[in-house]
Amino acid sequence: MKETPQDYTKRILGNVEGQNPLKILAGTSKKLDRLIKGVPASKLRKRPAPEKWSVAEILAHLADVEIAVGWRLRQILGAPGTPIQAYDQDSWAAAGHYAKRDPRKCVEQIRVVRAGTVEAPRHACRAGRGDHRAHRSYDRRARHQPYETGRADRGGEEEIRVES
Repeated sequence: MKETPQDYTKRILGNVEGQNPLKILAGTSKKLDRLIKGVPASKLRKRPAPEKWSVAEILAHLADVEIAVGWRLRQILGAPGTPIQAYDQDSWAAAGHYAKRDPRKCVEQIRVVRAGTVEAPRHACRAGRGDHRAHRSYDRRARHQPYETGRADRGGEEEIRVES
């Protein structure tokens, strides 16, 4: 039976139950650096199956997601009640040439953009601004992060790993 969106959400949110979401988010780029350290780009670009993304494509996706999440959170903080805009990840993958992007530069982009994104709600809270959705969004993003980095995926099928 195919996993429902509700089942997926429940599984992902359970990955880091009881952990600090901001600490998870802040540590992601270091985790990604460790995962790809010393791995040749050719291995990072190899797809485990024709319909599965390579590690390089996943990292490019995460780099773009970081921009999207940062924008969404700033919209929520700056204009509470703003609808959250969706996007088509497959269209972004095609338009962004994920298969050709440099995996290490993607991790660097994640690090730099994430640093600003993690600080955004802290500044908003100090200023007495923001929306509860921003904090909930960070919590959900942090809980999804281990899945994306392959750390907590219980099924193992979609772990970020380098195939031999």
